[in-house]
Amino acid sequence: MSSHWKFALVILASVFADGAASADGSGDPTVASSDEGKYADKDGSPTYKIGSDGTVDWYTYSGFRRYHSDCHVCHGPNGEGSSYAPALADSLKTLSYVDFNNVVTNGRKNVDAANDKVMPAFGTNVNVMCFLDDIYVYLRARANDAIPGGRPPKHEDKPEAAKQAEASCTGTK
Repeated sequence: MSSHWKFALVILASVFADGAASADGSGDPTVASSDEGKYADKDGSPTYKIGSDGTVDWYTYSGFRRYHSDCHVCHGPNGEGSSYAPALADSLKTLSYVDFNNVVTNGRKNVDAANDKVMPAFGTNVNVMCFLDDIYVYLRARANDAIPGGRPPKHEDKPEAAKQAEASCTGTK
């Protein structure tokens, strides 16, 4: 079983064990562990790594690319929001990893007299779901002002594990 699927199972198990996830924020983004270029915080949530020269890890860079291909249309460039959808760079200051995954996968509706906001479900979109952790770490870095807006100028090379996970998840070679 790949580490990607093991990680997903751990998240699912924690959701079922707790009953429901709570919005406890993205927590301390400090890297506590790494696995072939993929970083995690002390709670096991994906996080970013920024070098002293501004070089971002591959997954943060990939998250920038994936965010700007699928999410920025509604949520604005750099996660800064729009008149249509909230600023995700702000949302990740209070939204946990589990809750972020739930909203992206299943969508969310906030419709009443004052609101008419609908986040569609992306659970069947491989261009989002196969890179959900990448999008999360990019937005987490933006939420913590670890990286400025715009394309990161330098990034680590794509790890072999990322190439294999992408091919496995998307079905491409």
